[in-house]
Amino acid sequence: MTTQPNIVDPAEWLVARQKLLVGEKELTRQGDALARQRRELPWVRVQRHYVFQTPSGPKDLTELFNGRSQLLVYHFMFGPEWEEGCLSCSFWADNFDGIDVHLQHRDVTFLAISRAPLEKLESYRARMGWSFPWVSSQETGFNEDFGVSDADFYNYAPLESAVEEAVGLSTFVLHEGKVFHTYSCFGRGVEVFNGAYQLLDMAPKGRDEDQLEWTMAWLRRHDSYDETAEP
Repeated sequence: MTTQPNIVDPAEWLVARQKLLVGEKELTRQGDALARQRRELPWVRVQRHYVFQTPSGPKDLTELFNGRSQLLVYHFMFGPEWEEGCLSCSFWADNFDGIDVHLQHRDVTFLAISRAPLEKLESYRARMGWSFPWVSSQETGFNEDFGVSDADFYNYAPLESAVEEAVGLSTFVLHEGKVFHTYSCFGRGVEVFNGAYQLLDMAPKGRDEDQLEWTMAWLRRHDSYDETAEP
């Protein structure tokens, strides 16, 4: 917070709060409308056959649905040669770990997919204490086909130079035995399911990142913060 706070009495605060509530309700309605438009997007048949490495053996994309009709894939940035998963993706994973059981009861399977070998994914997941399913797409072309690895076109726009790994979320539906791609979002499009950022946006100082060298310069993996350091 870089400016002096505006101190008022409760009655004046209530007026300001009611004014803000009008904007919040309008944003909610806009979000509902966008969600309907998202669901109305056309589908694209997934023609390529992918085989992923999972803790229970090789599985193709159809098998990843695990008996459900909808599949949500978090594209977790973890390159084949990396020793750790992406720092920011790890932040996101702390926010969505544990939700898969709830999604299952709405006919949705949720999992993460990365290019790193399965043994690296399993080791890192154990270190972080996560429980969500995580499979390897190494050498399948899946990440490249969905624009998150070795990409020169990202978030529906060309890049000046290709990026090795990028973040995203892709959704699929299994219909009459065939898999269809229905939606993908990238970049800040995935912020909606980072609960920590949603909460920080409600805090008096917000995300408090404006003065940092880069946006998430404060961030550490949850097992790597210096607990003795001053906030």
